[in-house]
Amino acid sequence: MDLFHRILKLAVSGGASDIHIKIGTPIIFRISRQLVAIEAPIPTEEWMNNVVKNIVPSHLRKRLEDDREIDFSYHEHGTGRFRTNLFQQRGEFCLAMRAVKSTVPSFEELGLLETIKRIAELPRGIVLVAGSTGSGKSTTLAAMIEHVNSTSKRHIVTMEDPIEFVFEDNQSVIEQREVGLDTQSFEHALKHVLRQDPDVIMIGEMRDATSFGAAMSAADTGHLVLSTLHTTNASQSVGRILDFFKAEEREQVRRQLAGTLKAVICQRMVPTINGSMTPALEILINTSTVKKMLEENRLDKLSAAIETGMDDGMQSFNQALFQLVKDGKVSQKEALAKASNAQALEMNFKGIFLDEGRRILG
Repeated sequence: MDLFHRILKLAVSGGASDIHIKIGTPIIFRISRQLVAIEAPIPTEEWMNNVVKNIVPSHLRKRLEDDREIDFSYHEHGTGRFRTNLFQQRGEFCLAMRAVKSTVPSFEELGLLETIKRIAELPRGIVLVAGSTGSGKSTTLAAMIEHVNSTSKRHIVTMEDPIEFVFEDNQSVIEQREVGLDTQSFEHALKHVLRQDPDVIMIGEMRDATSFGAAMSAADTGHLVLSTLHTTNASQSVGRILDFFKAEEREQVRRQLAGTLKAVICQRMVPTINGSMTPALEILINTSTVKKMLEENRLDKLSAAIETGMDDGMQSFNQALFQLVKDGKVSQKEALAKASNAQALEMNFKGIFLDEGRRILG
């Protein structure tokens, strides 16, 4: 295990975000989004099996035997915490580990907007942080939780698989429940959470109709529910939610969603001019206009509502990227690569702005 410990320490000190360990091939770090092979002994089957034996939590060993893959959080004393996925390929174990920062980054460090703070301070409703894998959803959600923790007296209950950031009680009281360790499943935890007197409920990820149905019920009874969703833009998130449900249920769910959804924050990570990464944020706020669109099933017009809703705190990806370029943080080339509509953004850079959103809404 000594080599394994040294690998983790090297990853953290070298600024690696991810570690990939596979039998018979060099160990790989992801540094600044690039895969880099490190100088270390090639993992053998015997060595890997010993690592697996030592790091897999006892409560997950049966699931690993049955499913051949598991997610868990591994903490190395003096080094840090790692979000870990253990799986098999060609009958052999592989490890994919993501280094998790020991402290929750601030809004300023993450490059988040003041609008996100105001959303985190909402008293009730559903707030979703969306994006693809690796877009920083969990970190943004953690920053929102920590903001609530440091500014208001609220009871926060989180349900995670696995726990990524460990919070310390500040102004708020926080309990963190890990699926498999502290509760049988998200479904089981959600069934009982309202009996625990929460003000804020954080669900690590919306995965199915059961979790979202429970979230809407909690929001209906005056709780703030925060969660993540795998979608590429804010306007598509509503359709993704409806896809969780059977066709005959969607009408009722959409109308209920119109009353409980407060905001969707979708983000994409963009390389900056100085070599770091910064989020481009698309923000959907459930204004009276958006609520009416949800009620009337005019989901195709949500993107136009975002584009024209800057006075309400909304912005599209193109608007976010344009501002990042204007502020000197991101190059035009990188912005165009991340844009939802590269042609329209390129016209913006030339000083041409078409009021397409208002035309669509009109």
